[in-house]
Amino acid sequence: MPIITPSDLSTHIYPEIVSEITRTDNTIVTNAINTAVHEAKMYLSRYDLVALFGTDTTAPTVTDQYLQSIVKDITCWHIIRLSNVNVDSSLYRNNYYDALEALKNIMKGNANPDGWPYKDTTAESVPDGDSISWTSNDQRENAY
Repeated sequence: MPIITPSDLSTHIYPEIVSEITRTDNTIVTNAINTAVHEAKMYLSRYDLVALFGTDTTAPTVTDQYLQSIVKDITCWHIIRLSNVNVDSSLYRNNYYDALEALKNIMKGNANPDGWPYKDTTAESVPDGDSISWTSNDQRENAY
């Protein structure tokens, strides 16, 4: 059960536009949703993805409107790329890049969404995606 369904897209794009672009082929919309979910998951690996996105058989346990809106923006872009004269593609392109920027800020820790559970890493010896960096000052050259 995906985080959004084709009927949920009506908040971001009119259903008649979607049916015109896809020529009433729901597999195109479903593929666009799956692509958007996978794209969003790439940026959110430190969170509990099953709780946020669910699986093929279970619904997500955390319902977050902002995450759903981001996935809808990405989905709309993947549908709009099929091209249509009635759609302002620059608006959707900007929304797509804004959604990716939001995911990047969450990934970097610049934004911390309220209520999103982190991935349980207690069973792992080394958590995935955590990195350590260190630097030092240049060696001083004092002459006495």
